Order: sequence, then structure tokens, then C-alpha cells
Amino acid sequence: MRGALGTLFGSRARRRWVHLILGGALLMPYWLLGTVVVGPLAGADSMFSDSLVVQFGSYAFALPLAAVTAMFPLTRPMSVAAARALCGVPGDRFADGPARTRAAKARTAGWFTLHLGLGGLVAGASLALPPFAVTTALLPLFAGLRDWVRLPTSLDNGWVLALAPFAGAAMLLALAACAAGAGALLARQATVLLGPTPDDRLAAAERRAAELAARNRLARELHDSVGHALSAVTLQAGAARRVLDSDAPGDREFVREALTAIEETTRRTVGELDTVLGVLRQDDEPHEAAGPALDGLDTLLAHSGLKVTCDLAADPAAVPGPVSRDAYRIVQEGLSNALRHGGSSPVSLNISVKDGELRITMENPLPDTAPVVRPRGGRGVRGIAERAALRGGHAEAGPHDGNWRLTAGLPLGGAR
Repeated sequence: MRGALGTLFGSRARRRWVHLILGGALLMPYWLLGTVVVGPLAGADSMFSDSLVVQFGSYAFALPLAAVTAMFPLTRPMSVAAARALCGVPGDRFADGPARTRAAKARTAGWFTLHLGLGGLVAGASLALPPFAVTTALLPLFAGLRDWVRLPTSLDNGWVLALAPFAGAAMLLALAACAAGAGALLARQATVLLGPTPDDRLAAAERRAAELAARNRLARELHDSVGHALSAVTLQAGAARRVLDSDAPGDREFVREALTAIEETTRRTVGELDTVLGVLRQDDEPHEAAGPALDGLDTLLAHSGLKVTCDLAADPAAVPGPVSRDAYRIVQEGLSNALRHGGSSPVSLNISVKDGELRITMENPLPDTAPVVRPRGGRGVRGIAERAALRGGHAEAGPHDGNWRLTAGLPLGGAR
């Protein structure tokens, strides 16, 4: 009994009833327009005629008109907002944004018509039936009320009047049951008609893929910039400490150079970090962050903590900006790997342009002992491969003739 009453009069049923009343209110302009058209055809004296032909004829005229106006894209967001708040359906089952495709507009029109159609019937019954039910329930108590409603003589007897209160209560229960049933029907159809279409799901998947690609790109930027800086700073600081411990002559000058390199590396890295974080703070569509490029290669090599022999056979100014920035990051990550695993071994770097492709080759001797591998593995080489692949290029790294070789090719016209 309590469950049945909760179904008819609980908070969810009341919210759905409000949703239906809202549909009835939205139907009113269409219905009034229908009375203007249908009334003269039915011979009504005015647009507010109580003729059932005019009333239901206007109702039938209003529904197709409502379906046509529901084809506007913004109808779906407004319908979703109302249904999400009042229908008792989990919000994640609805589609977000305006209806753009033909299928989405057709579904929205179907929902809007169903909402207004059921809402008009329930709203009309909610206005007309309760006063009639209350009047019926009070007939046994007031003789004047029976005269006012002009109760037929055949019904003005004890048995009929004794049943009148039950009849009034039954009318109210029937109204509640109809409203609950209509609200449940709308709730079932909400996810079907206002849920995402296949095109909506595809667009959502593309947005998630774009967001994931942007996050991965920013993660690579942070990894390459901060990782290289920490490796260089660690090497310089360790070398300076060993010189101080050895008391060798000229140690003050070496320590001064090491500290200068640490200062410049950290200052440059903080600037790069600010650039990346600035992109993360933006609210608009993620775009490619500007950063250091090949024209800053001399500074990178000078403070890398390694002895680097560089053969730059390409004009940095002639390399497109995005390709130049990716090339810089690849060289930076290659130097970081050489610092981590090769110690102070010299590095040879060659950058050239051939067949419309910027080619990068880095080599350094392999250490005598196997490098210490981090428990979860590094992401540097994988990041280089991903960065090159996104430019339509390629990258490989591995042992080669006793050295560790990194090669990468970036098409000069490659797109992100």
C-alpha cells in the first residue's frame, strides 16, 4: 500500500507531474493558434468556445505545429535540462548540445511532441477534474450544492449520495494514476529520444580523442623540458661536488661554470614550464604551444653537461616552426638519455634536410656497465617516437656498432 501511494504521490511522481504541467504550458500558444483556425471551421462563436470539437480539433492542430518548431537545434538543450531535473533519469544518459543532424532533430521533435501532447492532457485534467471531484464528494453534505449543480432527481437519493465521496476520491486517484503513468512513459522515452545518436557518440569520441592527444602532447613537453633540465642539473651539481671534494687547482672556476650552467638551465626550463602551464590554464580549444626551436640549439648544447659535436646542415629559419620545435625536443630528449645512461661520454649530432625531410642522428658510446633501469621504465624514447609519428615521420633508437644511436625523420610539410 505504501509503495503504491509512493508511486502516485511520491517526490518523483510530483516532479514528473510538474514536468507534464510544463508541457501543457508550452502547448498553450499552439493550442490558441489552433482555436483561431479550427473555431471558424467548426462554426464556433469565439475562440474560447466550450465545444469539444473545437477543443480537441485545436489540440490535434497544435501537435504537428509543435513538432515543426521543435526542429530548431536549441530545442534539445532546453528539453534535456527540463527532463534531467524533473524526469528522474540519470543525467549521463542524455545528449549534450544542440541537435545538428537530421536524426537528432527528428528525435527531438518526437520528444517535444510527446511531452506537449501528454502534458496538455494531464494539465487540462488537473485543472478541470479536481474541482469536479471535490464538488462530487461534498454533495451529501450540502443540499444547496446539489441544487447548484442541478443534480437529477433520480440521483438525489441516499444510496447515490452515500457513494458520492468515494466517487470523488476515485476521480482524484484516477488523475494521479494517469499523471504517474504519463510521467513514467516520458521517463522511459527520454533516453531514447533525448539520448545521444550514433553521430553524437562519434563526435564525443572525437572530442575525447582530441583532449587525450592534447594531454599527451603537453605531457611530452613537460617530460622533455623538465626531464632534461633535471638530468643536466644533477650532472653539473655532481661534477661540482666532486671537484670541491678533490681540492684540485682551478676548482673554483669549474664550480663557477657548473653553477652558471645550472642557473641558466633552470631559468630556461622555468620559462618553458610557464608556457606549457599557460596552455593548460586556457579555457578555449587546446592548441599547439609555442616553445624553443632549432634556433635555440646552441644554448641547449652549451649547457647540456655533455661534450657535443654538432653538424647542423640545415637552416633553422627555413624549417617550419612546428617541425623545428619538435626537432628541438627530440634533440633535448636524446641528450637527456645520453646523460642518464652514457655519463660524460661525447655525443655526435647531425641535423640535415634531405628529400623534404628533416633528419636527426645522435650517437654516443654505450657505457661499460648496463644502465640502471627505472622500475616502471622511461618514457623518453617512446615519447620521441610518438612525437615523430604525429608529424608523419619516424624515429628509432637502439644499439648500433657499439654506440647508442637515435635517428628521427620529420617531414617538413607534415601535419599534426
